[in-house]
Amino acid sequence: MILKRLPAGIYAANCYIIGCNETKNAMIIDPAGDEEKIINTIKDLDLKVEGIILTHAHGDHIGALKKLKSYFNVPIMLHESDKYLLEDSNKNLSKQMSMEDVEITPDVLLKDKENINIGKLKAEIIHTPGHTKGSISIKVDESVITGDTLFTGSIGRTDLLGGSFEEIINSIKNKLMVLDDNTKVYPGHGPSSTIEKERKTNPFIK
Repeated sequence: MILKRLPAGIYAANCYIIGCNETKNAMIIDPAGDEEKIINTIKDLDLKVEGIILTHAHGDHIGALKKLKSYFNVPIMLHESDKYLLEDSNKNLSKQMSMEDVEITPDVLLKDKENINIGKLKAEIIHTPGHTKGSISIKVDESVITGDTLFTGSIGRTDLLGGSFEEIINSIKNKLMVLDDNTKVYPGHGPSSTIEKERKTNPFIK
């Protein structure tokens, strides 16, 4: 598996590129901004982009979305419960950020436990609401991309539209902490971790 992290956009949100070593098929996850950097990385890795997956629809994770959709001509995939956010720049907060307003209708509405093929890889969609109603985590092999649900030593904020502290804690404890200890955690902001480390040291989980 190819997994590349690119901090991007005005809030340095983590954009991830997931690719299959054998087929070179790939997905872009959370294109936060800096589209040229993302495009050049795709070219350097000699990958063929099949789609763009959003862990949720907040403005700091979608800054390059429209430009990359146009450039690669691929579908945008988002959990069905965040569709209303992506379609409204006030609700997804892009209008309040130093960036272009983003209002776009997703092409594919994802559901919990759905599997997406990335070449010979399988990406499992895990619905992890709490940061937003449609927040997801994406598990591929022994890695999980958690968006703004779980960070290294912390959790995502729950005071924005659709947020719920009770829901995010339930998502983390019952959907993420059940994964194998050695599962690598790749969050929406900041450095990576593991499920074991977060279970043992994250103050919101202990």
